[in-house]
Amino acid sequence: MTDFAERADSIAELDAAVSECRACPRLVAWREEVARTKRAAFADQDYWGRPVPGFGPADASLAIIGLAPAAHGANRTGRMFTGDRSGDVLYAALYDVGLASQPMSTHIDDGLELFGVRITAPVRCAPPANKPTPAERDTCKQWLVRELQLLENLRAVVVLGAFGWQATLNALPSAGWQVPKPRPRFGHGVEYDVNGLRLFGCYHVSQQNTFTGKLTPEMIKKVLARAKSAARL
Repeated sequence: MTDFAERADSIAELDAAVSECRACPRLVAWREEVARTKRAAFADQDYWGRPVPGFGPADASLAIIGLAPAAHGANRTGRMFTGDRSGDVLYAALYDVGLASQPMSTHIDDGLELFGVRITAPVRCAPPANKPTPAERDTCKQWLVRELQLLENLRAVVVLGAFGWQATLNALPSAGWQVPKPRPRFGHGVEYDVNGLRLFGCYHVSQQNTFTGKLTPEMIKKVLARAKSAARL
């Protein structure tokens, strides 16, 4: 799959190649089993059940990097953070800071547009218990590396959660950025300069964080507003 990633000459080619990946047997089996058995509330829907490509314009200057598709969210709808509670929180915040055309993301044809923002993840398949293994993260790394390379206008990155943070720091050197030593430490609201790329940390928009109040809409919007400014949007 590394060869497929490297051969992609555009974001569109990369997205098409991502959706065909079958490199991780455990993830392939899980995502397809979920797509077959479904959740009762979505029993009448056809699940995507494949790796999920990034979402947003190819000339984006701001990237948002999460963890992995949700089993009954992006694995169902085929679009990052679409059709689940985490996405409800993220897209509402993006809308409030002027980076999305609408506050909800329900399905792939709902008309949502992102303005200068690309949303992606270090792992492209829904993992069991929302926990990809380090080996699966490393196998999937080249998709993120190539995506970062192809985002030629990229000026800022918001990373959601510690897992995505470590994966992003692992990918940046291969994509052309020298990560400083000691490596930047994750925390909500942290900001670092990585060779001119502004790197922001934000708690993940998981229900575990948003339902408990560890992460509030205002906290998310504050980070996004700073990143928007750094991306010159």
